[in-house]
Amino acid sequence: MRLHFAFLFTFLLVPATSPAGLIGDALDIIGVAKDIVIGIAKAWNIIEGRVEYSEVPFPLLDKTERKLFSKIDLINTRLSQLSAQVDAVGTNTISMMLNNLPERIRFELRLNDLLNYHDMVGNSFHTMQKYVKHRDDLEKATLKDYASSVVSHDQSSIKGMIETIYTYVVPSGQGINDRGILQLLSKNLKEIEGDMLCNSHQSPQQVLFSLYNAISLTELKGYTMIQFAYMLKRLYGEGNFTTESQIAREHFQERTTNIIDAVKSAMSSASRDLWKCDPKRHVSGETYVEVTQLLQGYIQNEVDLNPEGTCRENCAEYTYTKSHGCYKNLWCRQQRRCHGKVINCKYVDSDMWVCPADNQSRRYEYVEYENGRVLGRKQACRRGTSKVDSWWRWLFWHCSYCFCLCDEQGVNSDRYINLRASIADIQNNRVVTGLRFVKHNRIIHLQIQEGKLLPRGNIDVTTVHWVPVEEYKITDSNVVNGQDYHTLSWEKRAVDLDDLTTDEGFVVTGVRFKLIGSHLNFEIYTTPFDYETGQLIDPETKSMYKDNPNTDSSLYKPRTRVRLTNPDISTRSPSPSLPDSKTDQYIEFTNTDMDRDAAQTTVPFFDAQPVDSLQPVPLTGAGIFHKGQKYFGGFIAPKLITYDFSKHLQIAFPESEPEVN
Repeated sequence: MRLHFAFLFTFLLVPATSPAGLIGDALDIIGVAKDIVIGIAKAWNIIEGRVEYSEVPFPLLDKTERKLFSKIDLINTRLSQLSAQVDAVGTNTISMMLNNLPERIRFELRLNDLLNYHDMVGNSFHTMQKYVKHRDDLEKATLKDYASSVVSHDQSSIKGMIETIYTYVVPSGQGINDRGILQLLSKNLKEIEGDMLCNSHQSPQQVLFSLYNAISLTELKGYTMIQFAYMLKRLYGEGNFTTESQIAREHFQERTTNIIDAVKSAMSSASRDLWKCDPKRHVSGETYVEVTQLLQGYIQNEVDLNPEGTCRENCAEYTYTKSHGCYKNLWCRQQRRCHGKVINCKYVDSDMWVCPADNQSRRYEYVEYENGRVLGRKQACRRGTSKVDSWWRWLFWHCSYCFCLCDEQGVNSDRYINLRASIADIQNNRVVTGLRFVKHNRIIHLQIQEGKLLPRGNIDVTTVHWVPVEEYKITDSNVVNGQDYHTLSWEKRAVDLDDLTTDEGFVVTGVRFKLIGSHLNFEIYTTPFDYETGQLIDPETKSMYKDNPNTDSSLYKPRTRVRLTNPDISTRSPSPSLPDSKTDQYIEFTNTDMDRDAAQTTVPFFDAQPVDSLQPVPLTGAGIFHKGQKYFGGFIAPKLITYDFSKHLQIAFPESEPEVN
């Protein structure tokens, strides 16, 4: 008997690195599948030459049995290694979906049943492993009974469960199974993405791929057990089982073909975007970082807003000025003076009570006007309120206190964005696998995670790490504003929001920001690679940047602005932030709403959570986007676009049966 084995090589295109370091060395999954099927063929070869088993002397039967079990033990070891990889992601993916999917979808997808069958097949496989290892201690009746239970026509047998799982995956065209699990999940992923997928460390396409991997592993375990069962029954003289084994192979081949088609169809339309939900608890410096005091609410009397010290105008006239003095050391002497630009002043009411902040990040906790209007959240005032009253000069001029915005650089204002490129170690075949925003030395950096690229799009998990950001300060003698970093200001505070993708055959190897006019513009560094070998191709000469240079004045696809409506502090939102921007847009840093926060905070914040994949993969794109809720500042966050493995899912059936020695 000769076995078809080449077709099995390609159906298990599982990423070859182990999640969370479960396996130290990357495994060649195609090689694993090849070894398993060749092993099964050799196992059959051990016993296929025998005819009258009842007449075989016991020593010869025992020797044959030992050889068979030794061969199956090797197969089991390889499958166990594969399980360590796939189950850690695949089973978690199924469980994650069960915990988060709406009831209607959960029922439609039959995920409970799928998980149960997956576990039962796994348990039976573990039983086989134990029986193989403890052969000498087992009765032949036990092994015979096990073999019969595996290939029984009962629906609860391994053979029956494998067929049932198949009906869940591949559409039957009738009844509740008119659409397969992968197809249904693909259709509903957009509905559930904001609720669950952003915390799964997988893009929607990766979720489908992980589910497929779990199903494929179960299929491979089942096929191994079925063939082992027929070997046992033949070894112990219950029959030849050549036809049964051939039918099992043909069914396996048919199921494999159809499952591949189903997953390719589902993956082709699934998003490859990977981003992070809001954390359960916001922690400054860990889950988010801020631009501080770029624009901040500031109270000053009209008399100090012009060089003449007059009160002839009204507050609205002062749209762009500065603090020129401190008339008679009144309220201006009790607060921290604005030494920068004073912008967009307005009149609210003549007299007020001001609660000064007890930290350097704010000027005021709240301001309560005599007419009853309160700016900010009124609460206990630790430093005590100060009464601030406007006054009349002679009979004609009212010297009003204005509520303005202060744009002031200084030690309390972290407003610097790194412009230096963050490039992976391309000389040692490293590529970008993750992104996150960090603040270091008051400068906000987009930090990269890198890992070594391996053949067939795999990443060596032992090399994955966050690359330290560049060590420099804005005060260093060789550091130049506009070249090494960008200083945000009232005039230059826009960030372009884009999803950028590589050209075909390229992967992301770096990122950076640059200036286009007054806008910070995002770029990705891309490098060509060979998929089969995993080698970057001439990275020093063939790498290139990709960007989207459109502006808000472009004739083709001009950028539009994402507007924040009366925004409160980003972390105060009771609902999780959701993406609300798209490519060819931009957002401007601004102050929080006067009434909600006395305009004391700069928004949006930067999301500092690491965006990386549960199982590291190369990237074919990255993006910068805004996520938030109405009336809150939200977050500027990075996005990954994961590699599309669906185009490499190919089945190759041999034209002839290979010889097995």
